[in-house]
Amino acid sequence: MSISTPPVAPPPGGNAPAATSPQPSALVDRYLAEQQVTAAARFARAHDAARDAGPALAGRYSALMPATPPAPGQQYAFDVDLDACSGCKSCVAACHALNGLEEEESWRDVGLLHGGSQRLPVVQHVTTACHHCLDPACMHACPVDAYEKDPATGIVKHLDDQCFGCQYCTLACPYEAPKYSRAKGIVRKCDMCGDRLADGEAPACVQSCPNGAIAIRVVDIEQVVEESETNLFVPGAPEPSLTLPTTAYRTTRVLPRNMVPADYHTVHPERAHWPLIVMLALTQLSVGAFLVERLLELAVPGPLAAGIRPVHSASALVFGLLALAVSVLHLGRPRYAYRAVLGLRHSWLSREIVAFGTFAALAVLYAVWSWPGAAVWLDRWGLATASGPDTGSGPWLGWGVALSGTAGVLCSVMVYAYTKRDFWNGPATACRFLLTAAVLGLAAAWLPLLLIVAVGGDARLATAAVDNYGTLLCRGLIAATAAKLLFEALLFRHLAARSTTSLKRTARLMTGTLSNVTLARFAAGLLGGLAMPALLLVSRVPTHPDHGQDVVFAVLVGMLFVACLAGELLERYLFFAAVASPRMPGTL
Repeated sequence: MSISTPPVAPPPGGNAPAATSPQPSALVDRYLAEQQVTAAARFARAHDAARDAGPALAGRYSALMPATPPAPGQQYAFDVDLDACSGCKSCVAACHALNGLEEEESWRDVGLLHGGSQRLPVVQHVTTACHHCLDPACMHACPVDAYEKDPATGIVKHLDDQCFGCQYCTLACPYEAPKYSRAKGIVRKCDMCGDRLADGEAPACVQSCPNGAIAIRVVDIEQVVEESETNLFVPGAPEPSLTLPTTAYRTTRVLPRNMVPADYHTVHPERAHWPLIVMLALTQLSVGAFLVERLLELAVPGPLAAGIRPVHSASALVFGLLALAVSVLHLGRPRYAYRAVLGLRHSWLSREIVAFGTFAALAVLYAVWSWPGAAVWLDRWGLATASGPDTGSGPWLGWGVALSGTAGVLCSVMVYAYTKRDFWNGPATACRFLLTAAVLGLAAAWLPLLLIVAVGGDARLATAAVDNYGTLLCRGLIAATAAKLLFEALLFRHLAARSTTSLKRTARLMTGTLSNVTLARFAAGLLGGLAMPALLLVSRVPTHPDHGQDVVFAVLVGMLFVACLAGELLERYLFFAAVASPRMPGTL
């Protein structure tokens, strides 16, 4: 017996249904069908479809780019949405990769602000790079004109081929935008990816930000100037009135009044710059020695001064030339040192170099004129007249040396005052440098007497010189050293300040991390500038260097000079290492 199925009636008005292929009957089956196309294939299809639409991902980033280029009175600028910045540092990585930076080199950084209360703490990330200022300090400070501000876009560009690595721009920029590359011996910085902008492509940092926190905008120059009057930039950052930065930081939130950078209370030593330390100390020694020589000849004129002058001027010249030779070691590319005068119109560093170059040339002429018989040759060449030891053009040449050297010291003051750092302010730096010239100049004035005794010269001349000059030199050195040490000690009064100022940070460094250097500096100053001169005055040893006391005299004078020089070198080390550097917010 068989079982038969009943026939299926056709639908009304139609034929019997045809056989059809099976369809996915479940959601899982549909997902399995979609997975036959890999993610890489879908990515390639999306980019192939947009290949003819313009630069890659242009549509995605068009909202972060200006619609038109800057018009007259405008320039490009970064625009940062603080509410969108999460601190992921994608911008840092992209900038590093695209520009081929070194391992420790970074043109864009991410800092941190924090504040609020324990019940409602507030944390804010801040991304920062070069602000392409309207009045860029780096460009004005550069002695070789290695910076230029594009008149059409406003971008501040660094000319790598022109740079010789003096690093002055890294000190002058209040936002620490230029970064020094030891491997290349030059400074480099963000140029807003100008080549990409020229092709309508967004900079690396703009394209890499996953939240669209960084954009490029066109800003009105007059508006930037007006907004700088309020000094509202980023909490804890240097005031915008210094260089007129164009970067705009926006937020819809009201930040607490106590928002400060995460590293606000952190202090750490800055780079010491040893070639500059030695150069500054020795140039001021040389200038001070020539000034002391001129003043001593006014106080005690006559044949005695003429007898000491050759050794005195020669020793002062040696220190001056040594200082200029050491200064070249600070350059990343010393073979291009001749370019240093290119920025004479605007750079204090160029003016300092020209002033000390003039000083060195005049000092050589004066030192040669001082030696017996040499003045006759200079007279033949028309460089100086040889009427007598204290007449003719020689004394005027000596004053020219002293005044040109003083001008060089004042240019050194302005080199650091221009950076707008509180510890390097103009009056304080001038007092510091001029007192160093006085201390080391008075200490170096003992060297000609020591050399005459040491090489077995005219003992009678040395005795007469010490009798006439010794008391003046000792008293002058004690007064200058006491004034210098007291001036330096006044800095520590800032430790009692309630607020954490830059000078308080400097004082904390000198009493904390750099306390050993500070103690050594004051110990050397007390020994060489106070104890040794007082001992020379009390013991009366200087008045009898020819009576069997040559060794004692040499030891005392040697200790005096070495201690004074060591103390001023340590003071100049603290001048660089303990300065509180202004910068954008950093991290712990």
